[in-house]
Amino acid sequence: MSKPQPSLFDEALAPPPASPLAESHEPRPDPKLTSSYSAKDIEVLEGLEPVRKRPGMYIGGTDERALHHLFAEVLDNSMDEAVARHAKLIEVTLDADGYLTVKDDGRGMPVDTHPRYPGKSALEVIMTVLHSGGKFSGKAYETSGGLHGVGVSVVNALSEHLEATVWRDGFEHRQAFSRGKPLGKLEKVAPSKKRGTAIRFKPDEEIFGENASFKPARVYRMARSKAYLFRGVEIRWSCDPSLIRDATVPEATFHFPGGLADFLAERTAGIETVTETFAGRVEREGEAGAVEWAVTWSPAGFGEADGFIQSYCNTVPTPEGGTHEAGFRAALTRGLKQYADLVGDKRAGIVTAEDVAAMAGALISVFVKNPEFQGQTKERLSSSDAQRLVEATLRDPFDHWLTASPKAARTLLDFVIERAEERLKRRKDKEVARASATRKLRLPGKLADCSGDAMDGTELFIVEGDSAGGSAKQARNRKTQAILPLRGKILNVASSSGGKAADNQELSNLMLALGVQGGTRFREEELRYERIVIMTDADVDGAHIASLLITFFYRTMPDLIRNGRLFLALPPLYRISHGPTVEYARDDAHKDELLATTFKGKRPDIGRFKGLGEMMPAQLKETTMDPTKRTLARVTLPRSEEAVEDLVETLMGRKAELRFRFIQENAEFAVEDIDV
Repeated sequence: MSKPQPSLFDEALAPPPASPLAESHEPRPDPKLTSSYSAKDIEVLEGLEPVRKRPGMYIGGTDERALHHLFAEVLDNSMDEAVARHAKLIEVTLDADGYLTVKDDGRGMPVDTHPRYPGKSALEVIMTVLHSGGKFSGKAYETSGGLHGVGVSVVNALSEHLEATVWRDGFEHRQAFSRGKPLGKLEKVAPSKKRGTAIRFKPDEEIFGENASFKPARVYRMARSKAYLFRGVEIRWSCDPSLIRDATVPEATFHFPGGLADFLAERTAGIETVTETFAGRVEREGEAGAVEWAVTWSPAGFGEADGFIQSYCNTVPTPEGGTHEAGFRAALTRGLKQYADLVGDKRAGIVTAEDVAAMAGALISVFVKNPEFQGQTKERLSSSDAQRLVEATLRDPFDHWLTASPKAARTLLDFVIERAEERLKRRKDKEVARASATRKLRLPGKLADCSGDAMDGTELFIVEGDSAGGSAKQARNRKTQAILPLRGKILNVASSSGGKAADNQELSNLMLALGVQGGTRFREEELRYERIVIMTDADVDGAHIASLLITFFYRTMPDLIRNGRLFLALPPLYRISHGPTVEYARDDAHKDELLATTFKGKRPDIGRFKGLGEMMPAQLKETTMDPTKRTLARVTLPRSEEAVEDLVETLMGRKAELRFRFIQENAEFAVEDIDV
């Protein structure tokens, strides 16, 4: 998988580009680009070298989340054995020396000689060759979480030391590896009546640095979650007590006969619900497919969220959802509407899947053959068969559940219709919201609204200063693009009290223009614009203002970021021209690239923009605002909420010593601006 997008501060806090030469426009071609280029420059990476060279392509990065993905890959293999009914017990052990062991009582990895690799056992091939495994043909596993044949070999490549032990064919077999390379041949250790596989490994500090240590609490939660996903497995957890820093227990056994119903009961303990939980599991006879689900609804929401859907495919979490979630929503929506027709309630015609899922807490797990995921880390399921499977599987059970308890069904139907009516009311209120915001923001240089009535396709550009605002107003598409200039740097909400933020005029005007409220009262459907674009100068001050704005949005309305509505504009830093040829460079590296390619051998004019206000409206439109030509950077959140909160507190919080320490630790990555 490709490396994830930068987190919310990576773009905004990037070091400023180096200053260009003040006296000369003479291009300075990069020596690396003009040197000889021949066969000797072509690298051929063999074995597992590509994994160590570019770990982000395989596990999404080298942060804490990526580290624990190694555990997930090994655990998935043992879970596949359990789901295939070959294993009943999985043991997860975290030792004081940093080694993590996953052991199962399944069939054991094959240890005989592989026919395509003379002299190598199948185990060694599995551990050292990418895209090798027993899950391609479907003969060894009907359904599985590991599909690409890169999981355990990637773990091996990124481990300082890994030891594989296999009990099979009446013997114990063992082989050790270091950074993906075998330390010797497979050994037949001793006779044994046991069966199964144990993978003991320690992540490589050369790859993960300070993130190379597993977090007991996180490993514990991951192991426990897996036990919920397959009722037939028992997972035993043990951890050296010296590693535990919280309430995590050193030993535990996870076995949940109720499956996802037990999982949801734990998630919703103490929360008022509209109905009893609708839960079940159906295996498709004669097919490799199964669906398990559990769902309930709450009028007060579920803690920090009004509703949630957690989904899984072949026991692998899919945090970004996918086709199985779409099928789940569709099945519930269709079932409720059909029940409404049955009882003669015509109000249900306004109900959408959004209304059904708005206040629902749901878990959905599917087992399908040959699923298609987006990326190696399998965060989103894209198999169309999964949607059809879920819809077909839930149709009859949901109909029976509704008709078996008319009182509960009536309560749920009324609850969902009420959500739909609230949604329509908010939509009607928005018809006057845009005019209201414009009337209240009549100060010179403030909101220049777009003329379109619908939210779809509209954009609010938050720009730095009245000068840039003037250029942006002339460059915009008046139908779809609104401009809101800010006067200098806004309040840093990370180091200010809530009352101070509420009294800040600039932030109040911004909230009014957006048409939403902050905190728990934020409703995405109340947004007056589809996209929010932060457009600041390409310098240190501009980056600081962008950082303050991103902090404001993260603290006030994080769902706006989570749902992909916040962007950073990327205005150019340089204008390079020679005769009729004109190019724009976004930074120094891009400038050097253009000089070495488009303008090679020429003496072009190079102009550096000091700010957006200096750009002609036509230039600003062409380079930064025209949707057909511009480039926007979407602001995203890391998968770990704890990581982003720590980042916000470090960079934007009240403790200056945290920023000072961050600067010291990351000084080597800064770009020098001064030629000595």
